[in-house]
Amino acid sequence: MNSTINPEDVCIFIPTLNESHTIGGLIDEFKTLGFSNILVMDGHSKDNTADIARKAGANVVMQTGKGKGQAVIQAFDTIDSPYVIMIDGDGTYLPDEVHLFIEAFEQGAGHIIGDRFANPGKGAFTRLNSFGNKILNKMFGFAYGGWLSDILSGYRGFTSETISMMLLSQTGFGIETEMTVECVRNEVDIKVIPITYLARAEAAVTKLNPLTDGLRIGRTIFNMAKINNPLFYFSVMGGVTVFIGLIMGIYVVHEWLANVNHVLLALLTTLIIMSGLQMFIFAMMGDLIVSLHKETMRGFRKNK
Repeated sequence: MNSTINPEDVCIFIPTLNESHTIGGLIDEFKTLGFSNILVMDGHSKDNTADIARKAGANVVMQTGKGKGQAVIQAFDTIDSPYVIMIDGDGTYLPDEVHLFIEAFEQGAGHIIGDRFANPGKGAFTRLNSFGNKILNKMFGFAYGGWLSDILSGYRGFTSETISMMLLSQTGFGIETEMTVECVRNEVDIKVIPITYLARAEAAVTKLNPLTDGLRIGRTIFNMAKINNPLFYFSVMGGVTVFIGLIMGIYVVHEWLANVNHVLLALLTTLIIMSGLQMFIFAMMGDLIVSLHKETMRGFRKNK
């Protein structure tokens, strides 16, 4: 590899759960490329994933908990390499595209996201998965102003400095969203690179439920906006509340025109609309606080 970054300074991190059909070949390919520091964080696989990974030469650590997010958090607490490249163990990503991540590191990127939509293989995405990903990417853009093409990619790169900035708590598939939010919040230099995304092997079983996990990820995007982008969060809450109040108000006025009075309902409607308007005030105040915090952190980093 013609690079100023030594492969020994890079940790290849692979979270796994029942990946016996693909993990051995994945590790072998990375070793062929010159990467010897390979960490497999195994989620107590019921097949022989861990044994295959050990025999292939990886450092295998068993998770102390459950879920991909917990595996990531545990791994980040133990890895001390200057650079970390995370890749799923299901064989849907190409190890030989790791040079794209190394090049991005050399250009100063603090966080690198592999864009699966740049070159998807046949059958890599179902229509539901493709549609859901695009909706979540758009939602993320509106919530955080970071218009990224693939916030849920499992092929990512981090510097040790970036990892030290992130405060992670998501234990499930919301971890990719949380990592991206944390990098946007800390104004990390994020670089999106085109990668190949292959269809899952026939023997490999997906752990992701497009509907339920998609809803959880969407909820994560929205809930994290409460702290990171209160203008978006409280504006949405206020807009929904005012809309409900207006619908109730239309009903009250319609009944009043028909000589039917709903005094208590009219009072409730007024309270709901006022609550919605207050949320808009919270949105502006929260946005001001976040803006001041960002300016303070910029000054702190410049003087550091």
